[in-house]
Amino acid sequence: MGSEGETAVNGLHKLANPGKATILALGKAFPHQLVMQELLVDGYFKNTKCDDPELKQKLARLCMPPKIPFFHIPSSKLFIKINSVDSICAGKTTTVKTRYVVMSEEILKEYPELALEGTPTINQRLEIANKAVTDMAIEASQACIKNWGRPTSSITHLVYVSSSEARLPGGDLYLAKGLGLSPETSRVMLYFMGCSGGVAGLRVAKDIAENNPGSRVLLATSETTIVGFKPPSINRPYDLVGAALFGDGAGAIILGTDPELSIEKPLFELHTAIQHFLPNTEKTIDGKLTAEGISFKLGRDLPQLIEDNIEGFCDKLMGIVGLNDKDYNKMFWAVHPGGPAILNRMEKRLNLLPEKLVASRRALMDYGNASSNTIVYVLEYMIEETLKQNQNEKNENGDEWGLLLAFGPGITFEGILARKLIV
Repeated sequence: MGSEGETAVNGLHKLANPGKATILALGKAFPHQLVMQELLVDGYFKNTKCDDPELKQKLARLCMPPKIPFFHIPSSKLFIKINSVDSICAGKTTTVKTRYVVMSEEILKEYPELALEGTPTINQRLEIANKAVTDMAIEASQACIKNWGRPTSSITHLVYVSSSEARLPGGDLYLAKGLGLSPETSRVMLYFMGCSGGVAGLRVAKDIAENNPGSRVLLATSETTIVGFKPPSINRPYDLVGAALFGDGAGAIILGTDPELSIEKPLFELHTAIQHFLPNTEKTIDGKLTAEGISFKLGRDLPQLIEDNIEGFCDKLMGIVGLNDKDYNKMFWAVHPGGPAILNRMEKRLNLLPEKLVASRRALMDYGNASSNTIVYVLEYMIEETLKQNQNEKNENGDEWGLLLAFGPGITFEGILARKLIV
C-alpha cells in the first residue's frame, strides 16, 4: 500500500465551542495499482477476455479522454505500480482521470477465475479484500496519527467503516491490533453503508466524542472494488459504470472535544448531524452479496431523487444556526462525489457558484468514487483550497459554516452542519 503526501496545516485556528466534536487530523492511504482512465477500456476487456464491441464502445463513452495528457505509459498496461503520482498532469474537468485499485495483473494470474462469468469466487475475493482493507486502514490511520501529533495510546475509541469485507471478528479488531491500540479501546463497526458510510461514521464518532469528555476517536474507512470486479456482461449494463467510476483506498479522521491547542490543530467543528431516508426508495441503490461477489445497480432516477430532496434536507440543517437558502454561497460544501450527475444537479438546484464544489470534483477526478473514503479526500482538498485562499487573501465569502453531505442506500441522506476552524 502507498500513502499520499501529507496536508500541511499551519497558521491560526478558531476556537471550537466547548464540548463540540472537532476534527483534529486527517489521513489517507492507497494500494499501489494506479488505473489511468485513458487506458481502462483496452486493459479491462483484455484482462477479462471479452471481445464484445458494443460493450466496449459503451465503456469508452463513459471514460471520456482527459483534456491534458498524462505521461506516456504502454497501452498494454492497465495496472501501473507506483510510489508517487507527482509526474501526473491533472486536468480540470469533472471526469475521472485516475483511480487506485487493489486488483492487479498478479492477482488475476493467481486467481483467473475472478474474470470468469458465473464462477463462485466469494471466498477468493474476501481472502484478498479482507487483508487489503486492513492494510490500507492501518496505513491511513498511521498517517492520521502522525498528522495529529499525539501518541496512539491517546486513542480511546475506534469507529471502522467498510462495505468491502465480511468476517468475524470484523476489520475493527484487526485494525486495532495492527495499530497497537489498547485492549480497552471501545470499537464500533459500520458495514455496507456504501457511499454514505464516511459521513455516517463521522456522525457516530461525533456522538461518541461528545458523550465521553476527554476521549479521542479514530474513524477509519477502507474500501476495495475487488469484491465486485466482474467481466463485462450485456445483462449487467451498470457494471460498466462501476468499472469507470469506482476506486479503492482508505481514509482516517481523529475527532475529540476541547482540543489541546498546544498540540492539536482543530480543523472543523461538527455542530449538528442528521440522517434521513426517502421512503420506498430501497431498490434505487440495490446491492447483494452473492457467490460471485457483490452485485449492485443504481436506478436511473437516483440523481433526480437527490435533486428533488436536497433543498429541504440542507435547509433543516442550516436553520439550526439561522442560515437560509440565500446563504448557500456563503457556505462551504463538502459533498461526497457519487458521480458528476449528482454534483451537477446539486449545483444547479441550489444555484451554487462553481467554486463551491471544487474539492468534491477534484476528489472525483483524482480518486474516483471511493465510497466511504471519499469524504476524507474532499475535506483534505478543502483545507488545501482554504489555505491557498487565505494566503492570497482571496477568501471573500467568509465561509465559516458549511455542510458535509453524502447519499447512500436507502436512499439515505447523511448531513453534518460544520464550522471551518482554519483561519
